[in-house]
Amino acid sequence: MLPSLFISHGSPMLALNTTPAHRFLRELGRTLTPKAVIVISAHWESVSLRVSRTAWPETLHDFGNFPRELFECRYPAPGEPALAERLASLLDASLVERGFDHGAWVPLSLMFPEANIPVVSVSLPVRWSNEALVALGEKLAPLRDEGILIIGSGSLTHNLYETLPMGSQMPEWVGEFSDWVSAQFEHHDREALLGWQEAPQAARNHPSPEHFQPLLVAMGAGGEGRKLHHSVEHGVLAMDVYAFA
Repeated sequence: MLPSLFISHGSPMLALNTTPAHRFLRELGRTLTPKAVIVISAHWESVSLRVSRTAWPETLHDFGNFPRELFECRYPAPGEPALAERLASLLDASLVERGFDHGAWVPLSLMFPEANIPVVSVSLPVRWSNEALVALGEKLAPLRDEGILIIGSGSLTHNLYETLPMGSQMPEWVGEFSDWVSAQFEHHDREALLGWQEAPQAARNHPSPEHFQPLLVAMGAGGEGRKLHHSVEHGVLAMDVYAFA
């Protein structure tokens, strides 16, 4: 059975810069052979739940002020309309046409660079409670038995207002929050994670919740959580990756 994953995708430049997180995702992909991927990205926010049925999703460059080389990147993986229809029924979601936002294509382009594995995007219903987001993951969990990889793509910490130059030391307030999250998984304390907004420095690390919420979906879709990777980019972006198996 495949695990579910929470991946911190950081800056879109992760696709090009060979940082520790970039190298880790390349290695992680070599250990996985999914039949299909379901991705829930922080960059597809919605009120009601939606599923992309697009057969050949375009690569969305949903950002600005980056080098031309990044805008030239394409991730031509296919969608899987039949799986999308099945998900819409399972999740009581609506079907829409949608390409791959950078929260989806950036990590996937590192993990599965051949772009030959079908990918279906599911939106992130940002107004749902933490409990409802975990329950969404629980509905997806049985698909892991079929060789389908479930990925929540966000960022363990995500305060772009305080971004520092690449290579900067991690501020204490970033480490305090990321250490708290790690400790809850070590203690198997899911209840504490459901109240993550009360964690030390949570508000400073997440001025808005959408980059942490995919972790809750991934957690619901899997078993016990285990940290696979930790690094920091731009001082304030903790690039942690968790597996739930």
